[in-house]
Amino acid sequence: MSNLKSILEDRILVLDGAMGTMLQNYAFQEKEFRGKRFADFPVSLQGNNDLLSLTQPQAIKEIHAKYFEAGADIVETNTFSSTSIAMADYQMENLVYELNYESAKLAKEVADTFTVNQPQKPRFVAGSIGPTNKTASLSPDVNDPGFRAITFDQLVEAYSEQTEALMDGGVDILLVETIFDTLNAKAALFAIETVKESRKSDIPVMASGTITDASGRTLSGQTAEAFLISLSHVDLLSVGFNCALGADQLMPYVERLSRNTDAYISVHPNAGLPNAFGAYDQTPDTMKDMILPFLEKNLVNIVGGCCGTGPEHIRQIAELTSAFSPRKRVV
Repeated sequence: MSNLKSILEDRILVLDGAMGTMLQNYAFQEKEFRGKRFADFPVSLQGNNDLLSLTQPQAIKEIHAKYFEAGADIVETNTFSSTSIAMADYQMENLVYELNYESAKLAKEVADTFTVNQPQKPRFVAGSIGPTNKTASLSPDVNDPGFRAITFDQLVEAYSEQTEALMDGGVDILLVETIFDTLNAKAALFAIETVKESRKSDIPVMASGTITDASGRTLSGQTAEAFLISLSHVDLLSVGFNCALGADQLMPYVERLSRNTDAYISVHPNAGLPNAFGAYDQTPDTMKDMILPFLEKNLVNIVGGCCGTGPEHIRQIAELTSAFSPRKRVV
C-alpha cells in the first residue's frame, strides 16, 4: 500500500472506463458467452459479462490493454457481478471463486506487462466488488416494506468468497463500488476487513457510492455526508462516487466529500446521462471539459469513467490530469 500512497501524494491516478460498454462492441451472442465449456448449460448465459473472463478471456485482456494504452494507471477486474448472490440468476454460484480468481489473473497479467515495459508508470489492478442485485435496506415488494430478500450475514458470506478469490488472483486494491445501499457496502467492508485480518494483509480498499438523482441521495436515502460517516469506521484508501450521473451532476457531492475526509477522493462518472434509448452520447472532449472543474478546484486524487466511457474518454482524462496536482488530504 505504501507505494500506492506515495504515488497518490505525487500525482492524480487514472482509473479505467466501462467494461460493459466495451464488451458491447464485440456483439457477443449466446454461443460466444457459452464457449465450448458451457455449450450445454441449461439456462441462457447471454448477458453474463463476468462469465466472459472464462469463455472469452482474450477479449477481456484486450479491453484491459486498451485502457492501459490510453493512460490508465488502474484497471478494474471483470467481476462487478461475481458474487454467489448475483450469479444465482445464471445457476452459476459454484463458479464464483473461479470467476474472480481468473478475472484477477487476467487483469494482473496485462498490468504486469505494462509495468515491465514502463517501470516509471506502474500499473495496478482493482478488484471490482459490485452491490449485488439484492439489497439489505430496501424491500423489493412495495406491498411488504418490511420484507428483505437478503440478510447481512448472507451478504458477508458472499463478499468474503469474492474477496478471497480476488486476493488469491493478485489484485492490488479492492474496490467496493456503485454503492446504492450502504448496508450492503457495510457487509462488503466487514467481509473485506475480516479476510484482511485473517491473512494479515494491508491491501488498500476503495469505496465508491452512487448518487441516484438530483435529490443528492443514495437509493437508501443517504446524503453525501451521511454516506461518508457510515463508512468512517473503515480505514479506506479512497472514497468517492461513480455511476448514475455525469461529471457535472456529481461535482457538488464530490466537493462535499472532499471537505470532510482524510481519505483520498475518487470519481468515475458516466458519460453524461443516458438518452431515450439508454445510450450515452457524451463525447470524450465534452467529458474532459466536465472533469476540468474537479481538477481546478483540487478535489480529486483518482479519476476515471463509468457507463458509456471508453479508451478515448480515458485518454483525454489522462492527458488532462497530468497537468494538475492531486488533492491534498484533510488531516
